[in-house]
Amino acid sequence: MKRKLLFFSLVATLQLSAQNYQKIHNNAILVDTHNDFLTQTMEKNFVFDTNLNGKTHSDLNRMKEGGVDVQFFSVWSDGDKLNPYAFANRQIDSLDAVIKRNPNKIVKVANSKELLKALKQNKIAALIGVEGGHQFENDLSKLEALYNRGTRYITLTWNNSTSWATSASDETNPEGEKNSEGKNGLTAFGKEVVQKMNSLGMMVDISHVGEQTFYDVIATTKKPIIASHSSVYALCPHPRNLKDDQIKAIAKNGGVVQINFNSGFIDPTVGERESAFLEKHKAEIDSLAKTGMHPFLAQAAIYLKYTDESEALRAPFEMVIQHIEYVINLVGVDYVGIGSDFDGIVLPPKQLDDVTDYAKITKALVEKGYSEKDIDKILGGNLLRVLKANETN
Repeated sequence: MKRKLLFFSLVATLQLSAQNYQKIHNNAILVDTHNDFLTQTMEKNFVFDTNLNGKTHSDLNRMKEGGVDVQFFSVWSDGDKLNPYAFANRQIDSLDAVIKRNPNKIVKVANSKELLKALKQNKIAALIGVEGGHQFENDLSKLEALYNRGTRYITLTWNNSTSWATSASDETNPEGEKNSEGKNGLTAFGKEVVQKMNSLGMMVDISHVGEQTFYDVIATTKKPIIASHSSVYALCPHPRNLKDDQIKAIAKNGGVVQINFNSGFIDPTVGERESAFLEKHKAEIDSLAKTGMHPFLAQAAIYLKYTDESEALRAPFEMVIQHIEYVINLVGVDYVGIGSDFDGIVLPPKQLDDVTDYAKITKALVEKGYSEKDIDKILGGNLLRVLKANETN
């Protein structure tokens, strides 16, 4: 009888906790460190403060509905983009225009103090993450200008290497590019970039970088770093993911790993199946690319056309939680967060269809027995700690 009572008491407690997950979610400061909507603006002319339900993962009203408090908007171009610095500024201009039209809903913030003020006013705090160090064109004055426009992290490389830092894509490719010193990792100028970012109060982001670049950053930085949108290599051995020793190094540095939602980065079965899907529809993808469409966008169009096939490729929701818990079990709850990559990916996990679904993560964490304090850290507290630690005043 006592066992039965204990069982029913436990069930009742779990049910009560599950009912309270929305309150916990609303009370937490939810920080997403990577959203690519600005690319959707540049490539498809989508406007953030319009209803884009069914077209994108994000828009302003849905972001509010999902409880997003702090959003880092990614500024991206590939390594072949001409005049990438000017293109980066055009993306920031597009965000500034949205903010100007919606001063009661969203505001750009420069530091953690302004961020907390925005939240008290029930506004989304907007910051910028520049995805790819090629965008400041090897000019530290341009890097500083991007900081002055609201950039609070730079991902040192995208898939392409720069002359001063090698990417994960190149370091894992026997024929991949080396840096200007003919090797992998940071050059002397690359180390100067890291030091400049430290001095400005700009977080160094190691998502997309190669292992040698990663360890060169660890040896160079004086401030905590972030992985703005990466997942766990031990669970899904993709070159974009972080190995255990890297996760441990980030924790020792006081940084944080922000888990990426891309199905191919969290489910090890997706890569092979996705390659087969793309090969099956290669002729159509090539045809779209010949019209001038970016190859990534051509692929995205095919995913949208063959919805049943692409739906089958999506990872189970539980795998996102597995990646979060792996980091917690390896180094502790203080070193993990969320970097969704919404609107930069075409295959988010099942149940995480768009920015209105973040509370499902909170619900899962509550059901697994995490305390409200720990959930607060995972949803945003850890990132805010790192942001503040990087600030110079």
